[in-house]
Amino acid sequence: MHSPVYLDHNATTPADPLVVEAMLPYLTARFGNPSSRHEYGRTARQAIDEARRQVAAALGAHPTEVVFTSGGSEANNLLIKGAAACLRPGLIAISAIEHPCVLRPAEQLARRGWTVEQIAVDALGRVEVGAFQEIIARKPKIVSVMMANNETGVVQDVEWLAGAARRSGAWFHTDAVQAVGKIAVDFRRLNAAGVHAMTLSAHKIGGPKGAAALILDKRVDLEPLIAGGGHERGLRSGTENVAAIVGFGVACELAVQRRVEASRKLLELRSRIETGLRSLGAVLFGQGAERLPNTVFFAFPEIDGETLVGQLDRAGYAVASGAACSSANPEPSHVLRAMGVPAELARGAVRASLGPESRPGDVDGLLAAVWRTVARLKGLAAVAV
Repeated sequence: MHSPVYLDHNATTPADPLVVEAMLPYLTARFGNPSSRHEYGRTARQAIDEARRQVAAALGAHPTEVVFTSGGSEANNLLIKGAAACLRPGLIAISAIEHPCVLRPAEQLARRGWTVEQIAVDALGRVEVGAFQEIIARKPKIVSVMMANNETGVVQDVEWLAGAARRSGAWFHTDAVQAVGKIAVDFRRLNAAGVHAMTLSAHKIGGPKGAAALILDKRVDLEPLIAGGGHERGLRSGTENVAAIVGFGVACELAVQRRVEASRKLLELRSRIETGLRSLGAVLFGQGAERLPNTVFFAFPEIDGETLVGQLDRAGYAVASGAACSSANPEPSHVLRAMGVPAELARGAVRASLGPESRPGDVDGLLAAVWRTVARLKGLAAVAV
């Protein structure tokens, strides 16, 4: 069976062969519990320590600032709920385009006495400076702004935003899950500017699912979500997923080593897609803003996005709809709504996200499939009218 061309790397990435190779011993002979005192346990603990060092080095952090979790969602929840539990209820400010794993924890805090404000973005998906300054003047206790959006790819000036928030005394968090490996990310520089915590995830950078990290300034007090044996500096109890953590460390090293060359290639392919889509009459979202080099978010007026995604899948191209995370939710993307995109157009949103294995032929094939599919769908719509 012929595999479809994979163009959904913002959802997940294939594991790099070097990552898989590094993981295999910890799925077989090196199976020890890293909390055990014997040689099997010590071997597993050493592997985790090395992975922690690799993740820290790749992100410009210190190993003691790396808290391993099961995923980006857990890391985001740990920061938001964990910090809130150590503070008196006050104001938490999050951008209007955050991933649901930031939006939903904030909503939970609102039911516990916190005031939650969403920071407005402009038509390109960038945090509005005036809106941000207005909220910061109200002295929020927690601020969370993602580094790069998973749908549009738009990159925020987190360093500047954190500097502005720092003067208010807020704990500043950024979800950098989509940014790592695609743009330069240096926690030490961001920390100096005022970023106290940062989230990243292995499966977005050629690593395995089931491993992620919260990079955390040790001055921030957190109450753990999971209490138990006191793993991860007491912040995340539970026996560690050794194999996945090992793979995470290798994936971080490889992503940083390859980033510059990979970004150059991805930009060329992104430009190729966007030129072709414009010639077909597509609307491209976020153009004019700094964006991830691999992400294209587009729509065709009067063409339903879910329908287009399904047709392209049958044509052999795996892309994503811009709809909400739950496929049962018919609402258009909250990110596009925040950008002021009309609901009718937002319902047509489709995302293509490139990866290291993407080739010019993949792009050309996708464009041809889009042309055929859109022409057919428009023809069917015309007949229906």
